[in-house]
Amino acid sequence: MAAHQEKKPSEERRPKSTQNDTRTSQVQWGRAWEVDWFSLASILFLLMFAPLIVYYFIMSCDQYQCSLTDPLIDLLTGNKHLSDIWNKTPPLTYRAAGIYTLWVAFQVVLYVFVPDFCHKFLPGYVGGVQEGAVTPAGVVNKYEINGLQAWLITHALWFANAYYFHWFSPTIIFDNWIPLLWCANILGYAVSTFAMIKGYFFPTNAKDCKFTGNFFYDYMMGIEFNPRIGKWFDFKLFFNGRPGIVAWTLINLSYAAKQQELYGQVTNSMILVNVLQGIYVVDFFWNEAWYLKTIDICHDHFGWYLGWGDCVWLPYLYTLQGLYLVYHPVQLGTANAIGILILGLIGYYIFRTTNHQKDLFRRTNGNCRIWGKKPEYIECSYMSVDGTKYYSKLMTSGFWGWARHFNYTGDLMGSLAYCLTCGFEHILPYFYIVYMTILLTHRCVRDEHRCFGKYGKDWKRYTAAVPYRLLPGIF
Repeated sequence: MAAHQEKKPSEERRPKSTQNDTRTSQVQWGRAWEVDWFSLASILFLLMFAPLIVYYFIMSCDQYQCSLTDPLIDLLTGNKHLSDIWNKTPPLTYRAAGIYTLWVAFQVVLYVFVPDFCHKFLPGYVGGVQEGAVTPAGVVNKYEINGLQAWLITHALWFANAYYFHWFSPTIIFDNWIPLLWCANILGYAVSTFAMIKGYFFPTNAKDCKFTGNFFYDYMMGIEFNPRIGKWFDFKLFFNGRPGIVAWTLINLSYAAKQQELYGQVTNSMILVNVLQGIYVVDFFWNEAWYLKTIDICHDHFGWYLGWGDCVWLPYLYTLQGLYLVYHPVQLGTANAIGILILGLIGYYIFRTTNHQKDLFRRTNGNCRIWGKKPEYIECSYMSVDGTKYYSKLMTSGFWGWARHFNYTGDLMGSLAYCLTCGFEHILPYFYIVYMTILLTHRCVRDEHRCFGKYGKDWKRYTAAVPYRLLPGIF
């Protein structure tokens, strides 16, 4: 689904005015203008079954101790009917609705009304007002980067409550997990529907809209490129980062608290999940300004794919390892725990260093040193919708010379480490590595198709210089 960091191939851009065919240049950006049958079938499948997939995973843990096969066996053998499973599913409650409403409202307040102050005292952190990439219509949006601040304030209040105020139990998220699922679905569908209506009747920038004429495709993939309310509330930045990713670490903390309540201890596997995923989340917010240059912001329109995906898919399926460990606590041997920790940290190092090399290259226009020497690159050109010609430098050295998406390789190593904390008794916690492998491989292909349309023969020169996508020598 959505809401996973994705960096474009290492590049630096500079503009030069010229004229070009508008239709041709717009095809290079964002989602499609036309819908083929395979895309439509895929979209209809996701619209119908993605919510059911999320429900099935969470229900399996709640009613079947995280077994993905037992519910199907019960249904196929007639031991249970769908109504039996549904009747045992906790319904939406006023308590859950209140919790969720307060949560989202609090994150909106932190996002819109509390200017960032972290950049004033944290060396190396880039926050405050920052510019995004140029849009297809040639617009450069400004963003208030304050995600790290929101994360710190939220977690400071969480720990203050847990140790001093005791307004609510630290297990509150786990205890209301399924009722909160209904709230998240309501918000996901509401914001996606609103975004579609807004795109038709009062878009933020009409030139940055795309219409295919196919209702289902437009609803899922979005019409508006950067829907906004007012000057600062940007739908893509808010829903990609808040409230789902801020909640990610809180959800894991709630799982750990539930494990302590049930078993009198927190296992080392649960600690590893909290630490490794916590590093990923903090990294996301530390580099939120960098996130403005990722494909999520630079190319994806805002529709159900991002709106519902960030509200439901991300917080519910990206946290399956912690949920599983509540039902099946795993105490890893010392060697296994250290091995998993090392795998996760190496994956993070590759992920972060690869992206750092790209950003250093871009910021310095290639006047830097990567691995002790001046970086190598290929210069390319492309057109924006307003007829402006841009020049890009695609780096072909450092980790970017090993593979065109080597940051994804590090991401997948970290994803595998999360799953390995759970042992091998059930397949449910391994959904994440399977999903991330499919997602990132598909993004490689999708991004490279876009880049070929954008750069043309220059892209062929780049792929000849860096022939592998993810695994040097293999793929």
